[in-house]
Amino acid sequence: MKLEICTVGGFSEVGKNMTAIKYGNEVVICDMGLHLPKIISFEEETPDMKRNEISKETLIDADAIPNDHFIEDWKLLTKAIVLGHCHLDHIGAVPYLAEDYDCPIIGTPYTIEILKSILRDEKIKIKNPLKTLNANAKLKVSENITIEFINITHSTLQCVLVAIHTPKGIIIYANDYKFDNNPTLGKKPNYARLKELGKTGKVIALIINALYAEVQQKTPSENVAREMLKDVLLGTENKGHAIIVTTFASHIARLKSVIEFGLKLKRKVILLGRSMYKYVMAAERLNLIDFSSQVEIVKTGKAARRRLSEISKHRDQYLIVCTGNQGEPNAILTRMVMKELDFKFKSKDHVIFSSHTIPDPINIVNRALVEERLLKQGVRIFKDIHVSGHGAREDHRDLIEMLNPKHIFPSHAGIDQLMHLAKLAVEIGYVLGKTVHIMHDGQMIDIE
Repeated sequence: MKLEICTVGGFSEVGKNMTAIKYGNEVVICDMGLHLPKIISFEEETPDMKRNEISKETLIDADAIPNDHFIEDWKLLTKAIVLGHCHLDHIGAVPYLAEDYDCPIIGTPYTIEILKSILRDEKIKIKNPLKTLNANAKLKVSENITIEFINITHSTLQCVLVAIHTPKGIIIYANDYKFDNNPTLGKKPNYARLKELGKTGKVIALIINALYAEVQQKTPSENVAREMLKDVLLGTENKGHAIIVTTFASHIARLKSVIEFGLKLKRKVILLGRSMYKYVMAAERLNLIDFSSQVEIVKTGKAARRRLSEISKHRDQYLIVCTGNQGEPNAILTRMVMKELDFKFKSKDHVIFSSHTIPDPINIVNRALVEERLLKQGVRIFKDIHVSGHGAREDHRDLIEMLNPKHIFPSHAGIDQLMHLAKLAVEIGYVLGKTVHIMHDGQMIDIE
């Protein structure tokens, strides 16, 4: 029987991830993600529309979610939708696409908990059963297909590489990972299992994130970001001034470090923003963390407005952790900068961007506007206090050599980044167009 792959989304851009794997008459879908800049633009253009009122076709036309019409004939054959981790560019399209598939949705407990939160917040109901599978466990989803989750590190909790076992061979879906040997929260990657799979000689295809394939390094550990934060927060004079840290709401390990240093400064730590609340409370429900006993978590915009008014008067008693590291128009930091909230920046206040700007034109412009306004108000900006959750060139080399796949599919990037990973594969011994494949959204290929 044939093994086919359709690169539905995430092969012509950063985000909108979705890949379909078909063996015979059985299909597994990996990820259903949003294109975050496009969904932000859509929301700005349609501010009065509620998510549960937006149609799938409207979002496909806006290029905000994958166009799954490419696999129309595969929908009734789909046995599982598998989610590697909880970031929106991997799971955010589930509420709009999943109901066309009569199958369960499978993810780690934290990933499924976040998906439940999204569905609840957006008042969207789907018929698909939600199933949890722990890292380093297997689940048989059909007669010929078994799913295996392999523990990996990234920039949120309970991330996995997905191994799809078929009689034809094993497909590894490695869309977002890094090799962190000193994680500040969670376990190290399961190198032993990756090497074991590689030694079988059965890995027929590796679908691998190419986002930072041109960066000639091994991505540093999260422990490095922790030390960078420590240096800025504990090693820079901040008496009498506000401290605002902005980072990704889903980066629980990073939040843990910020909280610990904020408490060392003897400041009251406050997490502001709906997404901060969502990701933190999901982790607390699973007993993965306990931030609530140490910090105040403010969920709504109205409550944030009240607290910021009080904080503004006693700025040196608090450390604010908030959304807005990409300059998103509706995020807390952006609204503070735009004076939409009751907080006035003063000269020498500290704003720490514990993030990199995601390399998309909309993000780059939004972040630049926020920085420009902060500088005009005399604020001290600390940028790039961060390490990526994505593997770089040498991480990719190690993964390829561990797994020894027959075919490689660079993903989750534009053409330039895909080509950087393809060049690395050629350097290792693969042949462009024969064993390493540059795909675009909606293309299909038979794997031999």
